[in-house]
Amino acid sequence: MLIAITRPPTPSIADCQLTHMDREPIDVARAIEQHRAYRELLAELGAEVITLDPLPEHPDAVFVEDAVIMLDEVAVLCRMGAPTRRNETGALEPVIAAYRQAHRMTAPATLEGGDVILAGRTLFVGRSTRTNDEGADQLRAFTEPLGYRVVQVGVHGCLHLSTGASSLGDGVILANPEWVDAGAFEGCRVIPVEPGDPWAANTMNVNGVIVLPDSSKPTADKLRRMGYRVRTVDISELMKAEGSLTCMRQLFQRKPLRVETRPLGLSPRTARA
Repeated sequence: MLIAITRPPTPSIADCQLTHMDREPIDVARAIEQHRAYRELLAELGAEVITLDPLPEHPDAVFVEDAVIMLDEVAVLCRMGAPTRRNETGALEPVIAAYRQAHRMTAPATLEGGDVILAGRTLFVGRSTRTNDEGADQLRAFTEPLGYRVVQVGVHGCLHLSTGASSLGDGVILANPEWVDAGAFEGCRVIPVEPGDPWAANTMNVNGVIVLPDSSKPTADKLRRMGYRVRTVDISELMKAEGSLTCMRQLFQRKPLRVETRPLGLSPRTARA
């Protein structure tokens, strides 16, 4: 069963962190409604949607992807690059512990979940303003014993790697080569977004359906022509907070909690599934 953990936005989203965008007024009521429609689409596509309580004291808490890396075997609790967001990880940790063993990153590492794309057994990690080399190194130490490899990808002109690229499944990456080093996706087929459609690179694959923002019609049409099943959803107000489709959920398969016998570098925090 596919699980989608989400957290609704609050009026404090107007005070969100911004890195590559100018601040615009956010229609909070509309953002809340867009997030509701987003959750409904996830449920329609077959995910069990878990909606957590809002956290008004954390303007960016709606972007739950950034706090944790969820893999089949383990969860990695991120030390986020934005210091004001680091308490979001602790707020999410008790929820994650019900599904996975969790391993916590430590200073000086910084890594945000939006900088990680999983393609098969490869974790592509964005070298962005929010994720440093130490973050990639700790993720490698946690995951290589489980059979993953970590490959760093240059990010420029956008917040996270997943802003400029995403996995469509089966070794295919949709990318905006203006924002990420598309040549770093070794072993994958890279499909560029359509010209003039830069935000289309962030997509979700939900049970075989590719979800794009409804503002990305050119790329959505391109993927349909290629044979993909495509849906779109309006997240225009949330995008003003540098939000995207993937960053507003933790999406993973429900699996029994697996106890690792090989140490991964730090003592795990465990809970029953």
